[in-house]
Amino acid sequence: MRNCLKYHCWILVVTASGPCFGQEAEGAGLTAEVTPDGITVTEAGRQVLHYQLKTKDRDGKWPRANYIHPLHNLDGDVITEDFPDDHGHHRGIFWAWHQVWVGDRKVGDAWQCKDFVWDVQSKGVEYCADGHVRLTANVEWKSPQLAEPNGQMIPIVTEQAVVIVHPAQTEYRLLDFEITLQALLQNVRIGGSEDVKGYGGFSPRIKLSNDQKFVSRDGEVEPQKTAVEAGPWIDVSNGKHGVAILCHPSNPGFPEPWILRAKRSMQNAKYPGAKPVAILPTTPVILRYRLVIHRGSAEQANILRLFEEYQSQAPGKRVTSVQ
Repeated sequence: MRNCLKYHCWILVVTASGPCFGQEAEGAGLTAEVTPDGITVTEAGRQVLHYQLKTKDRDGKWPRANYIHPLHNLDGDVITEDFPDDHGHHRGIFWAWHQVWVGDRKVGDAWQCKDFVWDVQSKGVEYCADGHVRLTANVEWKSPQLAEPNGQMIPIVTEQAVVIVHPAQTEYRLLDFEITLQALLQNVRIGGSEDVKGYGGFSPRIKLSNDQKFVSRDGEVEPQKTAVEAGPWIDVSNGKHGVAILCHPSNPGFPEPWILRAKRSMQNAKYPGAKPVAILPTTPVILRYRLVIHRGSAEQANILRLFEEYQSQAPGKRVTSVQ
């Protein structure tokens, strides 16, 4: 279990999903390669996703890291956007906040990629007995606005991001996200945009068409300028392909309000909103989401059943890193 070859090694408590190992399981369909930029996952020779861990920018603007792009659908088409012309700071599947406070000082804007650094401390890959692949990154949040006299930036929050890539089924693929935030300083707070929208948190930037529908547990939803209360999941589909965003009941503030956009923007499970919340050194904040990349409509993909299965799963235990 500890023979991890070129990867960092991670030990997990065995859960219902089966044991995980720090190297590729023989005959596994999913394969993950650690590259200088991050981690690339393929299945049967086709790329599934890339987890971007090295900071990248566009002509010096919007430096960002710690997000998923590109993400592919079951037919191999790229369904996320990075550096879009309308919102250059948007990027694939990301989780970020406008407000990052230390005491009474706002030290950075991770949403806008302004005065904010994702410093990746370690990354790892595990292959699990049931065929899924677990990607892990330990990341320190930093800002040039908070530094020692010698210019060395002071770590603010330690984030552990776990992305679980499940093998493709005939009509869908599951992607699980677990984001654990723990302060390294006292009096740290995070919050969304400082307006009536309050957007911030888990945010897929998915390619949109002119004929997609937004569907929740209770039926079709009309995007509004401000947040809508639409229940624990939202599906965005044009009837041929779609993506559903599922929120786990263990999330603080569940069910989260939704910021939805029919064109030129991201979709956001809003947490915590415009009013900042504390991130403590003692008790971590843990956010869990599942994406369902599917064919057909929400009804055809049976998103309701998939959500019921997801909500019945007990939250997983935290991963412990060993070198």
